Amino acid sequence: MKNLFVKGLMLGCMFLTLVSCNSNGANSNVTIDKEQIKKEIQERENEFAEIYNSGELKNIGYYAEDAVTFYPNMKPIRSIKERLEFLKLDEGSINNTRILFTTYEVFPSNDGNQVLEIGYYTVVDSTNTAINTGNYMSLFEKRDGKYVCLRDMSASDMPLD
Repeated sequence: MKNLFVKGLMLGCMFLTLVSCNSNGANSNVTIDKEQIKKEIQERENEFAEIYNSGELKNIGYYAEDAVTFYPNMKPIRSIKERLEFLKLDEGSINNTRILFTTYEVFPSNDGNQVLEIGYYTVVDSTNTAINTGNYMSLFEKRDGKYVCLRDMSASDMPLD
């Protein structure tokens, strides 16, 4: 009887081990192409910069409606209205400057539906001289087949005045 109990216990442990090793279920066959995702995120950044630099801010589809942006020394931006007001007052809209974004790294979730991006921005004036540079982090989620920004934050690496 004791031998039967031990065999049952061992069989149960083996079964649990097999089940737990395959815990990804439906996601176990998903292949993530990090370079393709990085390319898609860089394309989103380029679209954002192009629209921002054109001054047609209402056409920015970069952010999700529920996005939150964290900029230094200000309260979080939580609505589309707040975002448009901020962007209208930002450097590019009033000083004839342009912004450029460079995606350095992406960290996709196991299914590729969310991506954390680490990047660098540069703001240049009309003579192409950098007047502001810094780093940023953005969290994207794929909605309707396109990545949209859910959260982002940035920090200038320029010295304080």
